[in-house]
Amino acid sequence: MCERNGRHLKRRNPSTKTSAGRTPPGGAPASRSFTVREPAELLSFLFSVHPGQGRNAVKAMLSRGQVSVGGKNVTAYNHPLQPGDEVTVRKGKPPETVRFVGMAILHEDEDVIVIRKDAGLLSIATAEEKELTAYRQLTDYVRKQDPRSRIFVLHRLDRDTSGVMMFARSEQVQQKMQADWHEVVRERTYTALVEGQVRKPEGTVESWLKANAALKVYSSPTPGDGQHAVTHYKVLRSSKTYSLLEVRLETGRKNQIRVHMQDIGHPIAGDKKYGAKTKPIGRLGLHASVLAFVHPSTGQLMRFESPVPKAFLSVF
Repeated sequence: MCERNGRHLKRRNPSTKTSAGRTPPGGAPASRSFTVREPAELLSFLFSVHPGQGRNAVKAMLSRGQVSVGGKNVTAYNHPLQPGDEVTVRKGKPPETVRFVGMAILHEDEDVIVIRKDAGLLSIATAEEKELTAYRQLTDYVRKQDPRSRIFVLHRLDRDTSGVMMFARSEQVQQKMQADWHEVVRERTYTALVEGQVRKPEGTVESWLKANAALKVYSSPTPGDGQHAVTHYKVLRSSKTYSLLEVRLETGRKNQIRVHMQDIGHPIAGDKKYGAKTKPIGRLGLHASVLAFVHPSTGQLMRFESPVPKAFLSVF
C-alpha cells in the first residue's frame, strides 16, 4: 500500500507549476505530480493520494485521460508503478476520447499494448490491403500522446479471428520478446467452433507445416519437411453438428489451428479455405481467448482473457 506520510511517496509543493512553468490565476494548479516510493498499481496509488475524492471520481480521471506516468498518458487501472515513477494528474478539459473501430485496449504501459480485436479487422495491412487496421489505429493513438511514438508488431491474428493480441511500443521490446518468444509467451489459448462431433475428449495434433504455390498452408506427409507444429485440444461442448474446443498452441505457426482442425476431420466452422461446408455464425469460428506473457521490463507474468463470443454458444 502507498501512504501519505512521506515514507512511500513524495508530493510536490501544492503550487505545482503548469507545463508552461506558471501557476494558473487564482492559485489552482493545472496539474499535480507525485513521485512513487513503493511498487503499486496505478489505481490504488491514485486512491492513496486523493483520499478526499470518491472512487468513481478517481476512476474517471483515468478513463478521461487525465493521468500520465513518466509523461505518457495511461488509462489502465492495473498499470504497474515502480519507485521513482512520476505520476501527473491534469485538471481542466480532458483530451479528446479516442474511438477505436473493431478493437479495444485491454492494457497499456511503456512497453506493450494489449488489445481485444473483433473479427473482420485486419491486424496489419499487406501490400494489397490498405484499409483500416489495428496497427494503424494504435499508431494514430500513440502519436496523439507523442508525435514521435511508434508501435511494433509482435504477432498477428487473422482478419476473421477475434480475441487478444499485443503490440510492442519500441523496437527494442519487439526484438527482445520475439527473440525468446517461446519462453516469453506462457499461454496462447483459443476457442474454436468446429464442424461435426469430436468424439475424443482431448488430443494432440502434430505435423510439419508448409505452404503451396497459392500460399495455402498444409501438413506435409514427410516428417521434418516444413515447420514443426503442435496443437492441443479439449472438447468443451458438442452436438451432432458442431463441437466447441479449447485449443492450446505449443507452437505458433501461420494458420496452424485451421490446418490441424482440418487434419482431424473437423474444420473450423466458416473456414471454407480449409474444408468447412457451413457458416453458422457468419464468421470464422476462431477466437483468441487467453494470452499470458512475461512482461519485458518487470518480469511479471501478465494474463489477459477475452470472453468467448456469444455466437459460438448459440449453435448448441
